[in-house]
Amino acid sequence: MVATKPNASTPIKGKMSPRVWFYSILLTLQYGAQPLISKRFTRREVIVTSSVLICEIAKVVCAIILMAKDGSIKRLAKEWTLMDSLTASGLPAAIYALQNSLLQISYRNLDSLTFSMLNQTKIFFTALFTYIILRQRQSIQQIGALFLLIMAAVLLSIGEGSSKASSTGDPEQILFYGIVPVLVASVLSGLASALCQWASQVKKHSSYLMTVEMSIVGSLCLLASTSKSPDGEAITRHGFFYGWTPLTLIPVVANAVGGILVGLVTSLAGGVRKGFVIVSALLVTAMLQFLLEGKPPSVYCLVALPLVISSISIYQKYPYKVKKKEA
Repeated sequence: MVATKPNASTPIKGKMSPRVWFYSILLTLQYGAQPLISKRFTRREVIVTSSVLICEIAKVVCAIILMAKDGSIKRLAKEWTLMDSLTASGLPAAIYALQNSLLQISYRNLDSLTFSMLNQTKIFFTALFTYIILRQRQSIQQIGALFLLIMAAVLLSIGEGSSKASSTGDPEQILFYGIVPVLVASVLSGLASALCQWASQVKKHSSYLMTVEMSIVGSLCLLASTSKSPDGEAITRHGFFYGWTPLTLIPVVANAVGGILVGLVTSLAGGVRKGFVIVSALLVTAMLQFLLEGKPPSVYCLVALPLVISSISIYQKYPYKVKKKEA
């Protein structure tokens, strides 16, 4: 059992390899461009559930193609078991499904600024659960880098939400149906991210296989929820592909590719570094909005930029070093 601990943290203790940097940069660009792509190519009439389900199918197809290419499909026939699948992928997928439901409840009862700021706490919980589950420690400098990253995320959230109206509802409703759900969702997000990292690094579960399994479980959870949801009624009334055009496939495929990249980055670099990618993507979104729509970045964005760059640099430069007694 002792031998598994170094293996779990080896890929993420040292400097990231060029391949991991490449995946991280691609994921940053995809995350950053996704809101603009979705806004431009997805009509308002498109039913969200249909878009999500097609995206999950696209993820499965892409992952199977990549598995066929690297020859791992043949091994699955001999090594795959339902119990391993449920442990490695089923539990995180169910947690993510619950998290998404809580986020939807919270988003309806909080203004966008408060929601975005509280949602950034998932970076902290990811670091916490990777320590609890994987014993992945952070150096003092890395802890400081995480706080810099959270500060940058809060600033970017303020810039995003400052122009939107705030909610003026009942205080108890805001607390129990707004603040509490988003905080619980952040805890669940950190737990699920750490479990995915544990499955890929300790249990050696392929990131492509995890993508397939989690997409299937997530789709089943979504289908089960449509029976009593507005989206289910809309699909029954208008049809599954209501509002779709050929261009709708562009954001769907882009999102699917992002899902594959999330699995690769989590597997090779860890859930904490994925948090750096997501926050950096907010800067990419601001830059693309300026280039494509002429919308200049806010002062908050300009202040957050050096914080993000500094946090990434510090986190990379000062990894946790195992002391001789611990080794």
